[in-house]
Amino acid sequence: MIETERLVLRQFRESDAADVLEYLASPAVHCFAFMKLNSLDAAKEEMEKRAKYELYLAIVLKESSKAIGEIFGHPEGTAPEDETMDTFSPCWMLNLNYSGKGYAYEAAHAYFDYLFNEKGIRRIYAYTEDYNLSSQRLCERLGMRREGLFMEFVSFIKNPDDTPLYENTMQYAILKREWMEK
Repeated sequence: MIETERLVLRQFRESDAADVLEYLASPAVHCFAFMKLNSLDAAKEEMEKRAKYELYLAIVLKESSKAIGEIFGHPEGTAPEDETMDTFSPCWMLNLNYSGKGYAYEAAHAYFDYLFNEKGIRRIYAYTEDYNLSSQRLCERLGMRREGLFMEFVSFIKNPDDTPLYENTMQYAILKREWMEK
């Protein structure tokens, strides 16, 4: 569990299902389309799955215990034979009803600090679509540098004619030494 001034980042619980359904009934960006939930029962099943992963955390308001988002990702090595998992790629998602209040920054900052200082991560990188300006601003506010733009990199949804809609994707990153110098 990670605590900030206004938030708790913790494992998911079955009691979070209704809150998660609130923002995953219609995911705000295409990259989360595969996570769409259609019912409370589906959300409860998803809470069980998420609770098994140590670094898949609910973003919860301290004052009300409402889950308003999530932050997750996975560690990876720098080469297939590398057993040192020192690179991490996080994703974050916030209920749009709670955007613009600094919660995403507060949660991501605490999560990054935890990854660098407690988990010994050396490098964190994030992908964001070129149209997702709020996520780009969040990356920059976290001190991440833009490393590249991948043109027509990936498709999460289809066009009306059923062909893949390829999206341009930006990559941001920060090293532990850069984080410690901020």
